[in-house]
Amino acid sequence: MTTTARRLSLLGLLAATALLYLWALSASGWANDFYSAAAQAASQSWKAFFFGSSDAANFITVDKPPAALWVMGLSARLFGVSSWSLLVPQALMGVATVALVYATVRRWFGPAAGLLAGAVTALTPVATLIFRFNNPDALLVLLLVAGAYAVVRALERGATRWLVLAGVCVGFGFLAKQLQALLVVPAFALVYLAAAPVSLGRRLGQLAAAGAAMVASAGWWVAIVELLPASARPYIGGSQTNSVLELTFGYNGLGRLTGSETGSVGGGPGGGWGQTGWGRMFGAEVGGQVAWLLPAALLLLAAGLWLTRRAPRTNRARAAFALWGGWLVVTMLVFSFMQGIFHAYYAVALAPAVGALAGMGATGLWEVRRRPLTRWWLAGTVAVTAIWSWVLLRRTPGWHPELAPLVLLAGSVVAGLIAAVPWERQGVTGLAGRTGRRLAAAVAGAGLLVALAGPAAYSLDTAATAHGGAIPSAGPAVQGVGPGGGPRMGRFGGPSPGLGRGNFFGQAPGGMGPGGFGQAPGGTGGLLDGGTPDAELVALLTQDADRYTWVAAAVGSNSAAGVQLATGRPVMAIGGFNGSDPAPTLEQFQELVAEGRIHWFLGGGRMGRSMGGSDTAQRISEWVARSFPATSAGGTTVYDLSNTIGQTG
Repeated sequence: MTTTARRLSLLGLLAATALLYLWALSASGWANDFYSAAAQAASQSWKAFFFGSSDAANFITVDKPPAALWVMGLSARLFGVSSWSLLVPQALMGVATVALVYATVRRWFGPAAGLLAGAVTALTPVATLIFRFNNPDALLVLLLVAGAYAVVRALERGATRWLVLAGVCVGFGFLAKQLQALLVVPAFALVYLAAAPVSLGRRLGQLAAAGAAMVASAGWWVAIVELLPASARPYIGGSQTNSVLELTFGYNGLGRLTGSETGSVGGGPGGGWGQTGWGRMFGAEVGGQVAWLLPAALLLLAAGLWLTRRAPRTNRARAAFALWGGWLVVTMLVFSFMQGIFHAYYAVALAPAVGALAGMGATGLWEVRRRPLTRWWLAGTVAVTAIWSWVLLRRTPGWHPELAPLVLLAGSVVAGLIAAVPWERQGVTGLAGRTGRRLAAAVAGAGLLVALAGPAAYSLDTAATAHGGAIPSAGPAVQGVGPGGGPRMGRFGGPSPGLGRGNFFGQAPGGMGPGGFGQAPGGTGGLLDGGTPDAELVALLTQDADRYTWVAAAVGSNSAAGVQLATGRPVMAIGGFNGSDPAPTLEQFQELVAEGRIHWFLGGGRMGRSMGGSDTAQRISEWVARSFPATSAGGTTVYDLSNTIGQTG
């Protein structure tokens, strides 16, 4: 491939990726209202920007570190708060991720491998979803791929600065999504220790330096937050003790592995987030999101490690397979067996590793296809991919039913052709040689079409569909599947034969479903969706808004988020995301009301404690209902906290 052809191919890949990720992006509106409201706050207050507060008055933070909000907050400051200003940075991070996957694979395996790796990454349905959405996973994946690129550069000459840069990338990944960023560290560290072309002592010293850089890159923000007095910063959302360390090692850390997440909406170990085990990544909830080429990636990983088993210690091909294979296997195992909160979109962290292994393995085996064993292995990989694509497509039998048999048939033909004939015979020149090369190229192209048809179709469907709420899902809806592999929930919390994607929980009269997941009629939102408040409610809340620190308070962050986005004013999220954080206490809330700092209280939010969390929100709700007269605005029950007439204490 000439330099011009390589550049044009890369430009085409990135342009197609940008089109896929940017097309009709604003159709999703605020996407995840929870993070959009926090980004709005970051655009209004530098303090909220630094801490990741849910509101500009800095009452409570989101339940993650703020790195992803820094990106959205800066964009909102530059271009104003809008769907585009919050979602375009995610799409651009997706394009950058694909470019880095290409660059990392191309360095050692050539442009064809890099292009295939980038294309597989870009067309993974969950990647299309997340790079069009505003969850922290987009920034996390970009930073981890940047870390992998830095490790590859470090491995070339044993360069300390590149290894330190890898540590910095992982450290800032921690500030996007905490301990999940560390899942790639075993692969990064062990591969460098095994394959770097420098002495063992130097390798150990370099790894220590990279580890220090990682800790410093993540720890500076943690240290500031922990050392500041609680009175000088917002409450740390997601924690029960107002501690970012508890959030790190509890709710967002070991609790995710054991299921013991205090304040979670789960039901205990394994609680409500789907069946754990070896098949989780291939099951109905996750399979269509990421698993299209997962069997192929594992087969190609095995082939790559086998073919390089006798290579020297510093062999680059083996190091690359070990690097991306370690990333894939460790992350997949953790996701498969974690018993706490798990959502299918977490699997976006697997996409770069699957793409890299597919690109390296497929092109590597193709180059040595004259060997019968490697040719048969490659043919078997194509056959397995076609069969698995047929299985995944059959999970949505009413969605383009012609695609599944077409992929299966074409895959069978291509696999047979690869296995039967090498196409290009060594030493053959002239017309016969050119014909053989053209036939080989045609077979290779057909194989790529077979492999990418399913995920590409799902990705196009994802890009054409608006997504919102806290648990988005890629591709067409799978019958009876809800969050974490549980049943979809219909009206009144009962099982549904299949709801739309984005928010898996339906509405219930009065704003509260039996599980507390409902959405209030006035649009103030529930646990998983911020909702859109009625114009009458917005007009009421914005009257005399300048006189109050918070125009309203509501139980749960999503009950507050939609209202905050609509009014542009701070809304207090009592109890944080789940409504189960002990913030504020009843006494603190009563004091704020007495000081005239909160105008309205919004009914219909999530109330009560969850998995051992605080019951403060329920106590506050009961006190408000007992002490203030209720009225209705735009279908939402509201309480005027400035009205002391009729208080009963």
